[in-house]
Amino acid sequence: EEAQAHKAPIQRLVDQVAAVFVPTVLAVAVVTGLAWWWWGAAADVALIHAVAVLVIACPCALGLATPMAIVAGTGMAAQRGILIRDPQTLETAQHIDMVVFDKTGTLTQGKPTLQALTVSPMGADSGAVAERLGKSQSQRHGQPSGHTPSENETQALSIAASLQAASEHPLARAVLQAAAAQTLAFAQATQVAAVPGMGLAGEVNGQRWCLGSVRWAASQGVDVTPWQPQVAAHQQQGHSVSLLWPEGAAAPLALMAFGDAIKVGARADLDALRARGLQLRMLSGDSPVTAQAVAAQLGFAPQEVQAGMLPGDKAQAVRDWHAQGHVVAFVGDGINDAPALVAADLGMAMAQADTGTDVAMHAAGLTLMRGELRLVGQALDVCRLTVQKIRQNLFWAFVFNAAGIPLAASGWLTPVFAGMAMSMSSLSVMLNALLLRRHRAPH
Repeated sequence: EEAQAHKAPIQRLVDQVAAVFVPTVLAVAVVTGLAWWWWGAAADVALIHAVAVLVIACPCALGLATPMAIVAGTGMAAQRGILIRDPQTLETAQHIDMVVFDKTGTLTQGKPTLQALTVSPMGADSGAVAERLGKSQSQRHGQPSGHTPSENETQALSIAASLQAASEHPLARAVLQAAAAQTLAFAQATQVAAVPGMGLAGEVNGQRWCLGSVRWAASQGVDVTPWQPQVAAHQQQGHSVSLLWPEGAAAPLALMAFGDAIKVGARADLDALRARGLQLRMLSGDSPVTAQAVAAQLGFAPQEVQAGMLPGDKAQAVRDWHAQGHVVAFVGDGINDAPALVAADLGMAMAQADTGTDVAMHAAGLTLMRGELRLVGQALDVCRLTVQKIRQNLFWAFVFNAAGIPLAASGWLTPVFAGMAMSMSSLSVMLNALLLRRHRAPH
């Protein structure tokens, strides 16, 4: 509704032309009538020729050219699950030369699972124990997994679930799903505070706990050195790693590793965008090792990936590329992506179930209603075709008037035929716009 109710920038140019065109036509009509009368024609004949000029020059087609194309284009886009916020988006999209992707929930499915839970060797257990909650499917099918969670593992998972109970982050859902799989009861955390791009902290049973990235733990004075071999091993598999520790502690209590599968067909969809000549980039809040492991599967070169980024860092990266002369589209789905969506020349928000957030959709100029990467290319196609139709309509409307006015002024067109021709020009503009509906998206 917003896109169809507002004027495209090209329409404002048409309005400026019309502001000159209309008085010019009125002047031409007056001159035509006076000229015919001066050359000896009867007053009624001179008046008929003057009226014919006014009728053939009626700028109906000019007024219909842009809104009809926008209505047809946005309607076709909506049928494909692409919602366009405003006409400015249509014109910006055709100049895009770089598409930047968030990783989690955009290139991956956004439904991570808890792959491993390792408790501290300093706990009651005699050694580090790993529980593969997400990697093995045996528990989900009612078969024994071969491992019974220890008391320390259960305690760590319970604390993590308490902290994450009210969070919408994908990793929080993974923790809660793991707790539900064990029918684990957990306390309600209080005074929970999120640290953007790092993690969160809260009080559970009178103790202040922190759950977040390895980088955040190290910055809080927590000794993560003994955990580095396990952290590196998980990151090389493309896992996201979080640590759990009591506030002020010298060492973490537990390590949690999360795995998130790449979307089906993502590599092919990205290759199709590369074939268009678009430059692709990936931004991630994950560690560089994790991000590079995922990027390698998607065909990104190492220099095309930036990792360990906070929400503001993503927005700054987009602004930097814009300053280098690129017209940048950013594709994301989460709260952390909102600043980059606003900073980009064209923000594309994925409104997929479970991972898409309202704030991302409000920040973007274009919303993809399904989490399919192929919609990125289709959205660019729809915008390009719509602007092409606008230009075609305006061209033929101007050509029609330019050819019709001399014919009417010279007496070759009567007002009746001029009226028919004017109606046909408006009809041709509408039909040309509706031809957009015949366009078929590539499979």
